Amino acid sequence: MNNEKYSPQFQDNDTINIRAELEKYLIHWKWFILGVLIAIVAAFFYLRYSSPKYNASATILIKNDKKGGISDELAAFEDLGIVGGSSKNIDNEIEIIKSRKLITDVINKLNLNIKYITEGRVKDSEIYVNKPFSFISLDSINNLNKLDTLFTVQILSDSKFNLLDLNSNITSENLFDQVINDPNLGRFKISKNDYFNNKSLEQKIKISINSIDKVIDSYKRGINVSPINKKSSVLKITLQSAIKQKAEDIIDELIAQYNIDAIDDKKEVSKKTNDFITERLKNIGAELGKIDGNVETFKHKNNITDIQSEVQLTLETNSENRKNLIQASTELNLAKSLKEELNNSDYLPANLGLSDPNIGKSITEHNQLIAQLKRLEKSAGVKNTILIEVQENILSLKKSLERSLNNTVKSLQTKVNALQRESGRFNSKISSIPSKERQFLDIARQQEIIAGLYSYLLKKKEETAISLTATAVPNAKIIDKAYSSGIPVSPKRKIIYLASLLLGLIVPFIFIYLRDLLDTKVHTKRDLEELTTIPFLGDIPHSETKEKIVINSGARSSTAEAFRLIRTNLDFMLPKKTDGKGKIIFVTSTTSGEGKSFTSINLAASLSLSGKKVVLAGLDLRAPKITEYLEITDRKGVTNFITNDNISLDSLKFSIDEIPNLDIIASGAIPPNPAELLMNERVTSIFKELENDYDYVIIDTAPVNLVTDTLLISKYADMVMYVTRANYLDKRMLVVPQTLYKDKKLPNLAIVLNDTDLKRGYGYGYGYGYGYGYGVAEENNAPWYKKIFS
Repeated sequence: MNNEKYSPQFQDNDTINIRAELEKYLIHWKWFILGVLIAIVAAFFYLRYSSPKYNASATILIKNDKKGGISDELAAFEDLGIVGGSSKNIDNEIEIIKSRKLITDVINKLNLNIKYITEGRVKDSEIYVNKPFSFISLDSINNLNKLDTLFTVQILSDSKFNLLDLNSNITSENLFDQVINDPNLGRFKISKNDYFNNKSLEQKIKISINSIDKVIDSYKRGINVSPINKKSSVLKITLQSAIKQKAEDIIDELIAQYNIDAIDDKKEVSKKTNDFITERLKNIGAELGKIDGNVETFKHKNNITDIQSEVQLTLETNSENRKNLIQASTELNLAKSLKEELNNSDYLPANLGLSDPNIGKSITEHNQLIAQLKRLEKSAGVKNTILIEVQENILSLKKSLERSLNNTVKSLQTKVNALQRESGRFNSKISSIPSKERQFLDIARQQEIIAGLYSYLLKKKEETAISLTATAVPNAKIIDKAYSSGIPVSPKRKIIYLASLLLGLIVPFIFIYLRDLLDTKVHTKRDLEELTTIPFLGDIPHSETKEKIVINSGARSSTAEAFRLIRTNLDFMLPKKTDGKGKIIFVTSTTSGEGKSFTSINLAASLSLSGKKVVLAGLDLRAPKITEYLEITDRKGVTNFITNDNISLDSLKFSIDEIPNLDIIASGAIPPNPAELLMNERVTSIFKELENDYDYVIIDTAPVNLVTDTLLISKYADMVMYVTRANYLDKRMLVVPQTLYKDKKLPNLAIVLNDTDLKRGYGYGYGYGYGYGYGVAEENNAPWYKKIFS
């Protein structure tokens, strides 16, 4: 029979039975307990053998006048103009702290690319503090940084050890502190430490040497530098490690290397200024010495000791003019010298005392940008946006400074020319002075100018020396040194156990959910009620025994009680007959294998135990199952009666020892045309004779979804019992009985659920057994895995 022609419209049922949904999972409570136990045990072993990680952190203050003013240590030198105007970008300082250059210095200082590892039964552990020996490379640091290898040192005695390769093969036996030449490791030696003792003997320790680039990348990812808040110059440096002392040492050394790098940058500015002043002093000193020699020679030659009294007044008037001329000439020389220094791409001399304050500020800003550029070049690439921005700022500042110096030079030159013209006017007034006196006056004037410039440069040299000392102050002030509380930050025991508990509950839940989601089989009465509107006659629990007939006068099993309950329910389903004839009950199913014959036989047995006359006839002519089920030889039956008029029904009847009061008629030989055979008139005589002789006539018919046999004879039935097997029939096949019920093709149709699970009631419960202990006995005899997971 084709399923596609059935299109019943079931009643929509959107109501969710919360209790039933919960019981789908609670019925498997043992699965959840087992899942939780397994998850907790797994979590225990994970925590037992995983390496805990500790968090170390330190806080530093970046001395930054942009946010916190200049440092107290340098405030005393602010009037010298050598410390003002510094402004550090905190984001840049963070990048510098995490730069590959600084991390490389830390790795080389602490030998972080060399690890000492002890073998354990389950996991290996790194030795950091109490390692019994040290690997010392005798090659250059560059060669060591390129190594990437692993080998084992097996200590034999106080003086000897073996080297083992990756396959634990001995490659050589050596002495401690002996220089070893290895084609892979180069020249090195193994030296004992203070922690070497008797416990170290026979110990195997792995030495892992990683390339510097791998180690740098590892710590660059692991080190976290962040400001305490957006308005603060205080940075917090954190690092996680399996060894807390190691994390603390790395952070402390990183801060130390950062301060060393910053101090070196500051010293370079001051050193450049000092070198410039020293060179100028050398040249001006030589010129001043030459002029002093000319004065001495002139006075000695011309016997001059003092200026004539008659020119005293003129000289005093000219004194102020000379003073201004000296100052202007000095500034002009400095401006020209500084202009020449602009062609260099290095630091500019700072605080030279030019009258234009903007030039001094520009020089200071230029030197800061140069320092920032050099620091960024150590850690940033050529295409780094910050580096390019700093380079553009330096170029722009140089152009601005050049324009300022050009303007200053022009202004000073004009001023000097004016003062010289004024000096010429005064000279004309003293034209009456003897030529020797005028010559002396020119020499003295030159001496005074050069001497003033020399004194000025000496003062600046002292200020620069002070600056060299001041720049030794660290750039970062340590607020808190690196510290680890000793409490592991990972793995977190509480979170791991909580996650394992949830996982132990979720996995069985998901498994059950997916199993039920993908399961299309009929299981319970609820499935039938949701998908059909056929009256429910009862359910038959799964029988754990191998007995074919589960009901007798003394049977108290759940299956036997189920048949007794169905027997009682039949009274409500069967019509009342007033003619005294027996009631004909058809037993059918959707497909074969659903327990139709089992139900027919045991239902007939149940009715016969109630004292009624019952006959069981097999009308499944295509695949007779009654004799096969009862394990008796084939015999004549209904087929023979229909095809042979000389055979009577009484001659076909037989009984079995298990049910002596039950008459049985077999199906007989399998005919080639069962459908046509069932349309024979002798079929009608079968039903008439049986209903006259018996109270109940149980007919075992063919499955309705496979053949039309049952529909051909359905007119003789008072009731049709439709057997559906739990955990066997696809829910989509319920469209077959629903359509038959809706179209009334089978009279008085009722459904029976066969082979149900006692423990899968989903809120309905089967409740068979009535305390007789049958179900308990069955469960006690079940395999152990069924006891746990049933």
